Amino acid sequence: MTLTTERGLGEAVDLRAKVADLGLRKDRARGRDSKRATEQQRARGKLTVDERLELLFDPGTFTEIEPLRTHRATGFGMEHRRPAGDGVVTGWGKVEGRTVFVYAHDFRVFGGSLGEAHAQKIHKLMDLAASTGAPLVSLSDGAGARIQEGVAALAGYGGIFQRNVRASGVIPQISVVLGPCAGGATYSPALTDFTFMVKDISQMYITGPGVVEAVTGEKISHDGLGGADVHGRVSGAAGFVYDSEADCLEEVRYLLSLLPSNNRELPPGLPTADPADRRCEALLDLVPVDLSRSYDMRDVIREIVDVGDFFEVHSTWATNVICALARIDGQVVGIVANQPASMAGALDIHASEKAARFVQFCDAFSTPLVTLVDVPGFLPGKDQEHGGIIRHGAKLLYAYCNATVPRVQVILRKAYGGAYIVMDSRSVGADLSFAWPTNEIAVMGAEGAAGVVFRKEIAAAADPEATRARLIEEYRQELMHSYYAAERGLVDDVIDPADTRAVLAGALGMLRTKNAKTPYRKHGNLPM
Repeated sequence: MTLTTERGLGEAVDLRAKVADLGLRKDRARGRDSKRATEQQRARGKLTVDERLELLFDPGTFTEIEPLRTHRATGFGMEHRRPAGDGVVTGWGKVEGRTVFVYAHDFRVFGGSLGEAHAQKIHKLMDLAASTGAPLVSLSDGAGARIQEGVAALAGYGGIFQRNVRASGVIPQISVVLGPCAGGATYSPALTDFTFMVKDISQMYITGPGVVEAVTGEKISHDGLGGADVHGRVSGAAGFVYDSEADCLEEVRYLLSLLPSNNRELPPGLPTADPADRRCEALLDLVPVDLSRSYDMRDVIREIVDVGDFFEVHSTWATNVICALARIDGQVVGIVANQPASMAGALDIHASEKAARFVQFCDAFSTPLVTLVDVPGFLPGKDQEHGGIIRHGAKLLYAYCNATVPRVQVILRKAYGGAYIVMDSRSVGADLSFAWPTNEIAVMGAEGAAGVVFRKEIAAAADPEATRARLIEEYRQELMHSYYAAERGLVDDVIDPADTRAVLAGALGMLRTKNAKTPYRKHGNLPM
């Protein structure tokens, strides 16, 4: 009896020691015991990986996997440095009560560089996210492929890219760049649905400033080459740019609250105190009747969505079109709208690409589409034609024609030419189309049309200018009056602008059970 008791006590002591050892190992796993590395991270103006995870997830919900994994590389002194975790934290937690998976680089370990073991952790995490049907978030803060591991590191990126593509349209994928992201590493954010960046600490580029200078002789800073403002305003590679990591991660949480967990679910609805039939009297003053006068379409959107709240994507790039997520009567919708305050709302190459990708995302994740139209046409000019406006404009046309979610169009004022067709007209499959009494739908504006149709008559007239003015008005009254399209069934109804919210809520409610049938195919062939 004594021997058994003593042996039991000995085993208890041994187990406690092992548990204590486990705690020490896990504390070291993410460099928590390296004060110097943490101080260097903060000196760069960046949060630690643990602080980022605390901001992303609901308190106390994060579960880490493979925290003790180490690399197997040898040479270049690597065999003497085998930190647990290998520079990346992987796991899952809750955001507003729903499961979200994350992998987050720890710059304090090997500069967050990707090696074979590091990549395998990410591969497993991505496979778990896809198989369980939960969103995937990456927090990028790494120096690229680990040079000491050679081609094994590069192959690790290939595995990430393959999984990004396989998960595309299956689960939402969000990239958050919170440090350097260079070379091959940049292609993962490019393949995901949304990319967030933070001013002064985020950079993305294929080749860094040193290589650029060596090859081209051009001197440029890291931020000047691939900083947050560059990608938010110029390249369009970043959909969201923020001043701080805290703001950025708060907005990631908000975006996740608007998205379904996977393509088999609907976006989460929320009860709202904003009446679905609320009249929007302000719209009567916000939108000028004079078609040549500008206004901010964001003001219109605020009036028609729940409590004036919407989440805009790419707000500083291709500003002539607005893409946003919002709720109408508690249900999430995607809004695509021309922006008269920028380039008169004309469609160009970048606007077409921006809207096309947003439409494709909404369709992939069962998010109804509301399209607000006030478009003078496609932007004319040699640069647009030579730059490929035909094929880029076709991307938006393809996206709408391919979309099977509920689709409602509202024409506020002008809708001319091919741009009218492309902006989800009835002829390309919109379920319902409504128009304000100020709508003017035509092949082109009355001035241009009259100049073409009555060119000879105007030239032969005793008073060409008076004749031209008379014929313009005749053309407008005959073919461009507000009820012309409604009389021919191309618009379902002409509505009081103040009723826009109520009409949209009713239409979307009816379309909630839409079940569109599509022909079998492996996949379509998108325009170049």
